[in-house]
Formats: sequence, C-alpha cells, structure tokens
Amino acid sequence: MGELEKPEKDDRQWEKAIAGAVAGFATVASLHPLDVVRTRFQVNDGRATSLPLYKNTAQAVFAIARAEGLKGLYAGLYPAVLGSSLSWGLYFFFYGRAKERYSKGRAEKLSAGVHLISAAEAGALVCLFTNPVWLVKTRLQLQTPLQQSQPYSGFHDALRTIVKEEGWRALYRGLGPSLLLILHQQVSHGAIQFTVYEELRQLLVGFKNRGKTTHDSDKLLNSVDYAVLGASSKLAAMLFTYPYQVIRARLQQRPSSSRLPKYKDTWHVLKDTVRYEGFRGFYKGITPNLFKNVPASSITFVVYENTLSLLRQRRLE
Repeated sequence: MGELEKPEKDDRQWEKAIAGAVAGFATVASLHPLDVVRTRFQVNDGRATSLPLYKNTAQAVFAIARAEGLKGLYAGLYPAVLGSSLSWGLYFFFYGRAKERYSKGRAEKLSAGVHLISAAEAGALVCLFTNPVWLVKTRLQLQTPLQQSQPYSGFHDALRTIVKEEGWRALYRGLGPSLLLILHQQVSHGAIQFTVYEELRQLLVGFKNRGKTTHDSDKLLNSVDYAVLGASSKLAAMLFTYPYQVIRARLQQRPSSSRLPKYKDTWHVLKDTVRYEGFRGFYKGITPNLFKNVPASSITFVVYENTLSLLRQRRLE
C-alpha cells in the first residue's frame, strides 16, 4: 500500500510545479509593461543616467510607448516569462515538498511557523536558480534610445556578453558581498506572502465550511476568493520587502563605459540612496509596483488553483 501511495505524492508535487509555471507565465504576459516602468523608476537615483525622467506611472507608460513602441514596453519579456515561469514552478514544487516533509508523522495541521519555514526554504532555492535570468531581464529593461548603442540584442546575447565582458560571477551580481540581503528579500517576501496566503485561506475555508460537511477547499473556494487571497498576501509581503527590490535593481545595472559598476555592493547602495534621496529613495517605483503586483498575485493564484484543480480532476478520471 505504501509503495502505491508514493508515486501519487510525487505526481501531486509535479502538478503543483506545472500549475505554478502556468500561473507565472499568465501573470508576466498580462502585466509586463508595468514591470519595465517599475525597474526604470527603481534605478533612477536623480544623478547622471541614460534613462529618461518620468513624472508618474501613466506618463512613463505613454512616454515609453511613444519613444520606443511596444518593443520598449515589453523589453526583457523573454527572460521575464522564463524567470517567472521557472520561479513559480520551482517555488510551488519546493514549497510543496517542504510541507510534505514537515507533515510526515504529524496528526495535526501544519502551523504558521511551518508554512513560514517551508516558504523560506523554497525562496532560497529559487533565488539561487534564477538570479542570472533576473539580472538579464533588468539590463534589457534599462536599454533605451538615449543610449548611443544597444549593448544587448536579446537574452542569449546578453548572457554571452555579460560572461565575456564581466565574467560568469557577474550573473550573480547581488549575491556576492550582499548575499544575505538579497536572500532576505527573496526569502522573506515569498515567506511572508505564502504564510499570509495559507493562513487567510484556512480562515476563509473555515468560515465557508460552517454548517457544511465538506472539507474540500476546491469545492468551497472560487476564483474570486483566490484573487482576494492572492492580492492580500502580496500586499502584505510587498510593504515589508520593497526596499530590497530597489537595492537589487541598482546592483544589477550594467557597468559604465569604464566597466566599473555604479555601485560596489549593498552598503554602497544604502549609503548613496540615503545621502542623495533619503529613505523615500528605497520606495521609488512603488506605485507601478502596486499596480503590477497586487493584480498579478491575484492572477497567479487564480490560474494556479484552477490549473491544479484541472490536473487533479484529470488524474482522478
């Protein structure tokens, strides 16, 4: 009997990975222009830059569309889709594996602390797998017509050029001297989001289950519920961790013509940002980030839960 149950558990984890990858793709494809705007706001420190100055989110979207066309609004789309699909797929897979491991031998349901640890483990692993993809995405999004030449023609060219000019370690820029800080951003953001999501989900299932005999969340919750849960958990995580996104984006900028990075390390970013912009500098781009990530998280969890439900139904047929 035990041997028959083991493959089923493995199948369920791969279902979560597939559902997560589909959810990541759907999210990026629908909201990528706001990600471009956010990245350009994040790295603009008010000093010399090859980026245009934007007044607000709406003006930035129209300015990029007018000057660069749809190509500008969807700069870095390929690594964004690849990175998001890979990240969500791996995240749900590692997260599910961790919960399965912690639930062995337990009769009671998993606590918020266990959800937090599981999400932290998944976040750390995803961070190490996907950092090169996000670095390339950031650099492609920062290419504008103001630059005399376009250093990268696409994703694969960017990878080759970065390794050739800066060495393979540049692909992990942000994970060298600032490894703990970047890991904190990746881990804490995912950990907070998934912990809030799991706790709110259980509360909502308990509320809807009053007077009913079913405990199947697939039958109790609908797409609207998943959208609200996803948006709420994303908002909570974002407010705590947004400054780390600004720091990472600034660390991942392309070096100047002298091939020296604008910022040496995390401490350099912290010091200069406070000096020239104050603490408000750590929240640059928060508006397009909210417009992108709150609905993005809703889309992610709606697609994830419905894809997972569909895969389960097909397995049981």
